[in-house]
Amino acid sequence: MTERQTGRLYGVGLGPGDPSLVTVRAAELIGKADVVAYHSARHGRSIARSIAERYLTGGQIEEKLVYPITVETTDHPGGYRGALDDFYREAAERLAAHLDAGRDVVVLAEGDPLFYGSYQHMHKRLAHRYPTEVVPGVTSVSAAAARLGTPLVEAEEALTVIPGTLPEEELTARLAAADSAVIMKLGRTFPAVRRALERAGRLEDALYVERATMDGERTAPLADVDPQSVPYFAVAVLPSKVAVLREDAELPDAAENPGTVESVEPLAAGDVAAGDVVVVGTGPAGPLWLTPEARGALSRATDLVGYTTYLDRVPVRPGQVRHGSDNKVEAERAEFALELARRGRRVAVVSSGDPGVFAMATAVLEAACADPYREVPVRVLPGMTAAHAAASRAGAPLGHDYATISLSDRLKPWDVIARRLRAAAEADLVLALYNPGSKSRTTQVGLARDLLLEHRAPDTPVVMARDVGGPTERIRTVRLADLDPAEVDMRTLLLIGSSQTKAVARDNGTEVVWTPRRYPEA
Repeated sequence: MTERQTGRLYGVGLGPGDPSLVTVRAAELIGKADVVAYHSARHGRSIARSIAERYLTGGQIEEKLVYPITVETTDHPGGYRGALDDFYREAAERLAAHLDAGRDVVVLAEGDPLFYGSYQHMHKRLAHRYPTEVVPGVTSVSAAAARLGTPLVEAEEALTVIPGTLPEEELTARLAAADSAVIMKLGRTFPAVRRALERAGRLEDALYVERATMDGERTAPLADVDPQSVPYFAVAVLPSKVAVLREDAELPDAAENPGTVESVEPLAAGDVAAGDVVVVGTGPAGPLWLTPEARGALSRATDLVGYTTYLDRVPVRPGQVRHGSDNKVEAERAEFALELARRGRRVAVVSSGDPGVFAMATAVLEAACADPYREVPVRVLPGMTAAHAAASRAGAPLGHDYATISLSDRLKPWDVIARRLRAAAEADLVLALYNPGSKSRTTQVGLARDLLLEHRAPDTPVVMARDVGGPTERIRTVRLADLDPAEVDMRTLLLIGSSQTKAVARDNGTEVVWTPRRYPEA
């Protein structure tokens, strides 16, 4: 006796709503199926069935899979998730009975079956037991972009698809970091989504699409939409910024002479446009250290201004104008950025680490507090500091009180630096020393070491952190007495322990440096 063949399971995508967007393969399978299954709410109406209706023959068995709940309120002992799990299990077994009887089963799915689709819950429970085919469909994401007539992504932009059901804080972070985005599952989530867009600075860019390709389709700027009117079948779209940036680019020659404000003729007071400046901390190295907020600010800017080495860490985006300059023209760079903003440009001043720690925020704010820049909006976005990054590589040397001091005497005299080093050493603080040496400054590390040895034991741990997060990263721990100035340059940061800091060799062959949180009583 030959074993009876089971039926085949088909997950069939129907596209966004217009029956004419159903693929040829999907139409063929619907017409040939023994069983057609579709999900619906308790009211019994199924959008999926209405899309597929013209392809039904009338001879198929129809399996209506009715959700027991549609909101997260239930008396099920397992809560909302438990109620749905029971429903999916029971629905899968109903379909399995048909498959075991040799009937082919088509499960209808709006959009694409494996893109936020109900079919996937049947697939996970049945595809390993029965021969299965999934037929892709046009997603609501593609349909929304088509109905808006707006590119979603261009060049190196990345598209982020976000469920509106995420917590508002998470929505805000992901929207701030996104190049382009589509937010699904609106309806009751719309107020939180709108607030998240506003907090992320993206509300003015956001577009709204309701029931794309279906009866009752509506498109609008999202800021103009009444929250009470938003159905579940609606999406928010943040389209490609490349075309927008190109439309805004009115200063194509600015990149040719980026160093000083002289490359742009200052505007008269009455001609000022509504631009802004954001000072962005990019962290100590590449994109892994960049916060979502900083990433979003960099992508939204029309102009990037900064020290060329730091600008090179930011991906090139078509339509953006980049203004690189030398690292010794902070004041000129700040005024240049503010002058661009007076012309209506959205300017990001790029700073490594945290912009408020020995970096560009001070220069920008100093200029912004003087004429003619007092009315230019300025924001500062924090970044991972070099000290914190270096500390994380070594262990936890900053686990107790610490002081941060720059050894550069370019902007302050050495006797001030020495006085501060001595005070911090006498207070037994861990020290984070920035800008320890350069080609033109070769004596400061030795002077600082000798001064600190007057207050610290020779075996005090010193973390030498070079190019943290970069391709030539090197982290070493040496004794204070063995600190060699010849091994220190401008890309090196020094973390000098207190009397309590420990350097401990662990059994796995690693060494960690840490400072106890508890300080001994006198």
